Amino acid sequence: MIPLRDTVRSKTVPFVNYALITLCGAVFLYELSLGVKVAHFIRMTGVTPSDVSASLLQGHMAMRPALTLVSSMFVHGGWMHLLGNMLYLYIFGDNVEDRLGHGAYLVFYILCGAGSALVQVYAQQNSSAPLIGASGAISGILGAYFLLYPRARVLTLIPLFVFFPVVDVPAFLFLGFWFILQFIQGVLAAAGGDAAVGGVAWWAHAGGFVAGAVLLPVFLLFRKL
Repeated sequence: MIPLRDTVRSKTVPFVNYALITLCGAVFLYELSLGVKVAHFIRMTGVTPSDVSASLLQGHMAMRPALTLVSSMFVHGGWMHLLGNMLYLYIFGDNVEDRLGHGAYLVFYILCGAGSALVQVYAQQNSSAPLIGASGAISGILGAYFLLYPRARVLTLIPLFVFFPVVDVPAFLFLGFWFILQFIQGVLAAAGGDAAVGGVAWWAHAGGFVAGAVLLPVFLLFRKL
């Protein structure tokens, strides 16, 4: 399912959300300029599960693995990876920023992204393949949106072979189905001995969604103080 727009309009300008989208786009353009050196850039900025696991086993998080929990959110592996993530962030992020406030939204986004990466690290502790992409942080945004706007409607494109119907779907149904799909894919991937089948970090998606749902009440409480 491909979301096209939602029915909730922001009361404020979501400039942090716009900045995140712009930054991800700028980093991707920089990646394109690197040519064959992009592999080294991804290795340095992506989360390497084996490195993070080894660091945590020593009783503390070393600086470089810790920094990749943030830097990895702004690096993408291709146009479709980038555009798909930014579409979801554009549609759902503005409303969450509206409710949390600009500064809190940025902190929320980073915490969800870091938390989702750690879930994926736990799922594939010995992997040396770097994890990149904003999808974990965006999954946290989806978890927050699921609780904040369950009755919103999401205009959705559903690819069905040669047919592409556009339907109006309740947000709780769209996001609930999305989460269940990530969880099932994660279980199937784990059963097959690979936590990131096809290069997709399913457990980061599911973990980010849960992190967003758990963190949201805390952020809303602090906003009221």
